[in-house]
Amino acid sequence: MRRIFIKMQDKKVVPAIYLFVLAYTILALVWWGVLLFLQSDQITHFEKQNLDLRIDNVTHPTEYQQELQRIEKDERMRTFKFFGEGGTFLCIILLGAFFVYRAIRKHIKLTQQQQNFMMAVTHELKSPIAAVKLNLETIRKHKLDEEKQQKLVENTIKETNRLDQLCNNILLASQLETQRYRLFKEPLNFSALLESGIREVQGRIPTHIITTEISPDIWVEGDKFMLQMALSNLVENAAKYAPKQTLIKVRLYESGHLLKWQVADEGPGIPLEERERIFLKFYRIGNENTRKAKGSGLGLFLTRKIMEQHGASILVKDNTPTGACFEVTWPVYSVQTA
Repeated sequence: MRRIFIKMQDKKVVPAIYLFVLAYTILALVWWGVLLFLQSDQITHFEKQNLDLRIDNVTHPTEYQQELQRIEKDERMRTFKFFGEGGTFLCIILLGAFFVYRAIRKHIKLTQQQQNFMMAVTHELKSPIAAVKLNLETIRKHKLDEEKQQKLVENTIKETNRLDQLCNNILLASQLETQRYRLFKEPLNFSALLESGIREVQGRIPTHIITTEISPDIWVEGDKFMLQMALSNLVENAAKYAPKQTLIKVRLYESGHLLKWQVADEGPGIPLEERERIFLKFYRIGNENTRKAKGSGLGLFLTRKIMEQHGASILVKDNTPTGACFEVTWPVYSVQTA
C-alpha cells in the first residue's frame, strides 16, 4: 500500500491518470450525444412513417404539411436541447476538471516542498549537532591546552547559534504567515544599520568579499531586528550560490521617488521561471538529494514577508555581467532623510 501511495504522488503518474479519466468522461459524454441524435433520427423517421399512414398527402396536402412541419420542428428542438445540455455538461466537466487539476498540482507541490523542507532541516540539524557533539567529546576525552580548548568552545557556540537561528526562522515563518507577529517600527538610520550589519555578516562569511555602496543618512521607519534578518538572509543566500572569493555588492540609494536596496552576487543567476517560486515557503531550486548549498528554504520567504510588512517590494533580476541581484524598493513616503 505504501508503494502505491508513493507512486500516486509522482508528478508524472498523477497527471497521466487524471487526464485519462478526464478523456474517458468527455468521450462518454460525446457517445451519449451520438446515441441521443441517433434516437432523435429514429423518432423523426417513425413519426414520418406514421404520418404517411394517417394522412394522405394527395387528398389532404395542407394538413399533411402542417404535421410534417411539426415533426421537423420537434426534431430541431430536440437537437437544440441536446446541444444545450451537452454543452452545459461539457463546460461543467471542464471547469470542475480545471479546479481539481489545480488542487492536485498544488497538493503535489506542497508535498514535495514539505519533503524538501524535512530533508533540508534534517541536514541542517545533523551538521551542527554532530559538530557540537564532536567538540564536547574532544574536550572531555583529551587534555587540551587553553588555546585549542577555547577554539573548540567558540566553534561549539557558532554551531549552537546556527541551530538557534534555524529554530527562530521556523517559528518566525509560522508567525508571519498567520500574521501573529507585530513589527516594532521606529525611525532607523538605515544606512548605519546596513553598514553595521554587513560588518557582522562579513565576520561570519569570510569566503566572500562584501563591498558596499550605501548613501549616507537615509532613514526609514521599520523594525530593526527584522531588517537585520532580511540583510543577513540576502547576503547569506548570495554566499551560498556564488563561487568563493567573489564579490557580493550591497547598494542603497534613492532613485527618483523610490528608495532602492540591492544585494548582488556573481553566481550562476536564477532562471526566469524560478524567480517567483524562490520566494515560496520551503521552495529551493534543484533536488534536495544532490544540492550542495545548505538551507531550509525559509530565508527568501521570510525576507519577502518582512519587506511586505514594511510596505516594500522585492524582486530578483540579472546582475551584470553575471549573477543575481535582489532589489528591494520602498515608496517615497516611507523614507525620511535626516
